[in-house]
Amino acid sequence: MKKQYYVHGEWKTTEKFVDLHSPYSKEVIAQIPQATSEEVEQVIDIAYNTRKQMAELTAYERAAILEHIAQLFIENRQKAAEIISLEAAKPMKFALGEIDRTIETYKFAAEEAKRLTGEMIPMDAAKNGANRFGYTIEQPLGVIGAITPFNFPQNLVAHKVGPAIAAGNTIVLKPASQTPLSALFLAELIDQTALPKGAFNVITGSGRTVGDALITSDKVKMITFTGSPSVGIGIRNKAGLKKVALELGSNAGLIIDRNVDLSQIVPKCVTGAFSNQGQVCISLQRTYVMNELFDEFIEQFTTATKQLVIGSPLAETTDISAMINPDEQERALSWIQEAVRNGAEIVTGGNIENGVLLPTILTNVDSTLKVSCQEVFAPIVVVNRISSVEEGIAAINDSNYGLQAGVFTNDIQTAFKASKEFEVGGVMINDIPTYRVDQMPYGGVKESGTGKEGLKYAIHEMTETKLIVWNQI
Repeated sequence: MKKQYYVHGEWKTTEKFVDLHSPYSKEVIAQIPQATSEEVEQVIDIAYNTRKQMAELTAYERAAILEHIAQLFIENRQKAAEIISLEAAKPMKFALGEIDRTIETYKFAAEEAKRLTGEMIPMDAAKNGANRFGYTIEQPLGVIGAITPFNFPQNLVAHKVGPAIAAGNTIVLKPASQTPLSALFLAELIDQTALPKGAFNVITGSGRTVGDALITSDKVKMITFTGSPSVGIGIRNKAGLKKVALELGSNAGLIIDRNVDLSQIVPKCVTGAFSNQGQVCISLQRTYVMNELFDEFIEQFTTATKQLVIGSPLAETTDISAMINPDEQERALSWIQEAVRNGAEIVTGGNIENGVLLPTILTNVDSTLKVSCQEVFAPIVVVNRISSVEEGIAAINDSNYGLQAGVFTNDIQTAFKASKEFEVGGVMINDIPTYRVDQMPYGGVKESGTGKEGLKYAIHEMTETKLIVWNQI
């Protein structure tokens, strides 16, 4: 029952533990060590002292390690998914899908490890550049502090660990307090590879203790964080001159134009709005439908939503289960109730049954209400009428966030207009904003954060470009 944290290839214990509860059954599933500030500093020192050994690995060796991690996930797919379902209440079908993506992420990282190159600089293009030969190389930063969320406890960890290893860095991973078991299972797998001991470390404990130690340490050269804007902004303010990559969520929007086939669109919207109980950074939260299709869309969308299976996350047929904790469910319910008090209408859902917040569709929602203007991170979706694409674009841009947005349209000019005018990091044409594959660049604008994920792009975030110039005289 009592777990240990992983450092320098060894399992360590501490004096204080906290109970970890299943979000669905509420049973205690493990006791998690709570590291002290001194213990965190020791882990950082180990990662720091291993950085040169890690940097000396060849691209071939780094790629082979990442391929081995991917292979170990293939061999342990079911077990890894069961851990996710148990600690995060993610339905098994989605947990298995996450492990499949995790395998791809490590494979992409392995491939990119072999492509990490600099560039030739045409020195003689400058008046004073004659007889000089210049080029750049990409060098690892050193220690990467990774702070990860609960909603994708393997794949979002892979998006930090994979590129860090590919670039030749060492890592100290602080997983979310609700999902440490996945990170500790990853440590079990990595322990079987040729990665130098001390290059990958997992430390569990409170965000204030572990997170603050990582953020303020001069030995940590970069913080990569996925979580809330308030915490992310706090990290940026404390981090000094170290690199910071922040993925801070969104209230993703979608436009449904006239003259589209709703039978192809509605299933995507159900998935986008309600998979993993809406606890996805690019979950479909705001949908703007042209007047001509609004009633038909609501009818089809509601019918499909009511067919979702609600129950235990460990059951293979389950679509919707409990949110990450009861407080979050009550918070989401209070946002629904606030919306209703201010004129919104509940089409379906809107209440908690057997410990699960039912998938909820709201219409006639004012843009200033929390369910619209803040990140709801719950199985709640707003569907409002629009009379023009311009109105929809303005509504989507009326947000403090800007991660991804989507538009379904048969008009190429509308598609080009949306792709240019959406104030977001990624535009999905004829798809939901929830679409993501793991090699694509992924990151937002405004309060959705800074920096890019996607293996190629994250690797470059985790390296330093060094210029080398030879004078040939």
